[in-house]
Amino acid sequence: MRAVSLLTFFSLSAASAQTLVPLDSRPATRVLPALIAGLKGDTVQVPAAKVLGNAERGADPATLTAWLAQQPANEPLIVALDALAYGGLVQSRTSPLSAAEAVTRLQPLRDWQQRTGQPVFAFITLPREPDATDRARNLEVVRQMMTWAREGVFRELHVTWDDALPGSPAPQEGAALAKDAPANVHVYPGADEVLSMLTARATAPGEKRVKLVYSDPQAATAVMKYEGISLTRSAENHALGSGFTVAQASETPDLTLFVFNGGDPRRAAIQISGLQRQGPVAVADVAQVNLGNTRLWKDLSTLRQSANLLALAAWGTPGNNLGTALAHAKVALDGVNPIRQDALLAREYANDVIYSAELRAALRKAIPEKDLNTPAAQAKLLSLARDHFPLRLGDTYTIADASLPWGRSFEWDFDLESK
Repeated sequence: MRAVSLLTFFSLSAASAQTLVPLDSRPATRVLPALIAGLKGDTVQVPAAKVLGNAERGADPATLTAWLAQQPANEPLIVALDALAYGGLVQSRTSPLSAAEAVTRLQPLRDWQQRTGQPVFAFITLPREPDATDRARNLEVVRQMMTWAREGVFRELHVTWDDALPGSPAPQEGAALAKDAPANVHVYPGADEVLSMLTARATAPGEKRVKLVYSDPQAATAVMKYEGISLTRSAENHALGSGFTVAQASETPDLTLFVFNGGDPRRAAIQISGLQRQGPVAVADVAQVNLGNTRLWKDLSTLRQSANLLALAAWGTPGNNLGTALAHAKVALDGVNPIRQDALLAREYANDVIYSAELRAALRKAIPEKDLNTPAAQAKLLSLARDHFPLRLGDTYTIADASLPWGRSFEWDFDLESK
């Protein structure tokens, strides 16, 4: 058996290295971007999970800054600014810091860029309502980071907003910021997926064309609950943010992104299979938030097409899924290690389909949410998970270990083994 673990991907030597400072320690924000960055065989430097923030404890900026100072200075830096400024995404909503204090915490990034001359790809979020306690402070920090981008500190700065429920001021704040944004600043809804997208920008900088196909084109024009804009506009934003241009009808795309946003999943599976005969395809399943469509994925498995996808995503909000699918696909189009590519597809399937659509519900049924942060819950998770394996894509995968890193059912972490 060959273990397919985070250590395997990060420890192999290669010609180059990238340094990532994630938003926090969740697998979606720490593990997934690093695996995408490592698809070509590059060494990826990423802080240990214990260094990064969780729901209760923010990352210590001094520890993160000291870690950064020890990393190679000959490759790009991809960084979530909220981690250094506030300690993480959760803390960015309620931190008591002043704007000046938050900017001071970010000064080591400016120093790093001036010292190394390497490009910095960064993003910062507009916090969600009603959790945000000092929106004016957050906006002031964002404006200062836009000034840094204008001065060349950042190769790219993405300003994104998090979970914009109806009535959230974030879309209006974003629109106002975009009016004065320099060319290297992109403003759109997003959060957990953005480090993966910036990783794609740095790892595979060449421009590619993507065609966007929806299972329900009419529904795609409606405003989405968590983003405050339509699905079609969000897909275009995430495509541009990942380094794609949207192909015109007369152009041959490098990638087709199939967005499952409702309708008949069996028909969608057949449509995806047909598109794969024309060229590379990635799938973003956005019909439900945090929940893959089991019928769609079972039909794709029956058609033996899952392993032929360039990327798949179904784990989060529509923006989460669009961004991570496009980021993975952008790097995969650039030529990757086939073992790592298959292993990442397997991880995506295990997380986005098996866990989100089936295993999470079984775990919640077996153990109350309040009791999940216990050894008994971790053991039950692994026991339940084994019922869903082996998983066959290119290789055949079994589950080697599983845990609930934040002591809740929303996300899990796991290791697979392949034959």
